[in-house]
Amino acid sequence: MPGERLRVDVEGRALELSNLDKVLYPEAGFTKGEVIDYYTRIAPVLLPHLAERALTRIRFPNGVTGGSFFEKNAPAATPGWVRTETLPAPGSSKGRETIDYVVADDLPTLVWLANLAALELHTPQWKIGEHPDMMVVDLDPGPPAALRQCCQVALLMRDRLAEDGIDSYPKTSGKKGMQLCCPIAGTQDAEDVSAYAKRIAQELERAHPKLVVSKMAKNLRPGKVFIDWSQNNAAKTTVSPYSLRAQSVPSVSTPLTWDEVEAGAAGKRPSTKPYTAGEVLKRVEKQGDLLAPLLDGGPELPAA
Repeated sequence: MPGERLRVDVEGRALELSNLDKVLYPEAGFTKGEVIDYYTRIAPVLLPHLAERALTRIRFPNGVTGGSFFEKNAPAATPGWVRTETLPAPGSSKGRETIDYVVADDLPTLVWLANLAALELHTPQWKIGEHPDMMVVDLDPGPPAALRQCCQVALLMRDRLAEDGIDSYPKTSGKKGMQLCCPIAGTQDAEDVSAYAKRIAQELERAHPKLVVSKMAKNLRPGKVFIDWSQNNAAKTTVSPYSLRAQSVPSVSTPLTWDEVEAGAAGKRPSTKPYTAGEVLKRVEKQGDLLAPLLDGGPELPAA
């Protein structure tokens, strides 16, 4: 029997929400209504990081244990007021020449997406029609390495980037790893950004071969942290700050302070556990948006 539908007004847009009691995170009993509530409350700090970026969603209509699908193209029933941008789709797995991307610039769009069980929100490092304004390195631990080792590598990366005048801001992936986000000038193409990130990853691998690996081969990763410099490829996306993740609990890709990363590297925090939606809302209430500096731009990267 279909769940009840609730008509709501969100900043002047009429929306029909459905199945609000449907549990999307069975282990935590976290419902679709709670997902919508989280995205509504986190919107003031999330939306600036989504603005002007083509949005890829991962939808879980039957919850995190019930299968999922990536969605780049706007669905057929997309309301007319939702902003879409038609962009080239080189290498599309479905043979498309272009994709009509959703751009989540406002709260009604965010609520509409949450109602579609679009739990995970992923964006590229560039705004539409522009060069990358952010460099991202993904820190992926190969067991038995874990988040503690990611924190150790994050500190090494922070200090090396600082030598080139590049500021970096850490966040958890919401899963097992971390990312460092660096605001840059937006004047260099993705190939240049990737080349610089690769050079720094290789430097750290040479300096710390027992801790760091810069090559993608999985057989090289056990016990080390893979610095994935390829996240800066023009065709790749990274999970957005404050996005939910499809884990057993409603974990969130959470901005961290460097004090927290230093404590994690020293083992003074219990593996810097994933933060959940409720915890992140409390953190933002207390700390604001720790990644706000990403919105202000940064310097050009040194030539690789």
